[in-house]
Amino acid sequence: MITKEQIAEDYKQIQDEICAALEATDGKATFEQEVWEREGGGGGRTRVIQNGHIFEKGGVNFSAVHGQLPHTIKRALNVEQDDFFATGVSIVIHPNHPLVPIIHMNIRYFEMPSSFNNSTPPVRWFGGGIDLTPHYVFDADAKYFHQQLKDTCDRFNQDFYQRFKTWADNYFFIKHRDETRGIGGIFYDRLTATDDITWETVFEFSKAVGRTFAPTYIELVNRNRDKPFTNDQQQWQYQRRSRYAEFNLVYDAGTKFGLETNGRIESILMSLPPTAKWLYNYQAQPGSEEEKTLSLLKKGINWV
Repeated sequence: MITKEQIAEDYKQIQDEICAALEATDGKATFEQEVWEREGGGGGRTRVIQNGHIFEKGGVNFSAVHGQLPHTIKRALNVEQDDFFATGVSIVIHPNHPLVPIIHMNIRYFEMPSSFNNSTPPVRWFGGGIDLTPHYVFDADAKYFHQQLKDTCDRFNQDFYQRFKTWADNYFFIKHRDETRGIGGIFYDRLTATDDITWETVFEFSKAVGRTFAPTYIELVNRNRDKPFTNDQQQWQYQRRSRYAEFNLVYDAGTKFGLETNGRIESILMSLPPTAKWLYNYQAQPGSEEEKTLSLLKKGINWV
């Protein structure tokens, strides 16, 4: 049986691999690291990259925390136990180029031991996913991104991609705007062993998702980083970033969990962009690339 210590160590290795790949891709900026401890138990390694050739702001964070769950989180998770352990890697990258997309990834593991009298069974699960938020949706890039995720999913279960793709469409939805945050990806939560899949295989899938991130995103960065762009396109980028911020502050479950379990504020809110704009009653011009992008921010688009 895999242990929480093994899971945490492997996640730290994935954090190292991704940071090295992103630094090499940017070619200028390097990650600043802050090692922190959580009051109540555990800690993590926050790594932030800023003001690079292509990455204006990004974070690749690892945490492994434990302690007592607040009552609000116990209700949200529908669990009775108090003690918990959670570990994971969380990534958000905001490029400075409007034709290079924002990307988010998270892989995580959560467990709660059985109660002292064994009246409540232990709880454990994996969660995570990768989703893409282009400022401008390019069909070829969207198809490539989703094909990479499907290839990873198909190595473990032929049903994973469509199941987790639909989950992402529904999760990354800005209800008050009636639009998706981006073009989705995959999202899963409370993934456990079953008669058909072992805990070891679920863990291997979690790591495979983590290792799909760097080659997939770097390909998309390199496809677009040298394209010229206009000031109007940059202003549109700032407008789209505002939608990203709205989702993370209003709906994101990880943000809520971190804040309510006394997580480190700087690490939790590293997902927010350095600059965003809220223009009053913005309307995209008919026939424009901006209007096309808005038309593709919908659930249920089959990219592969």
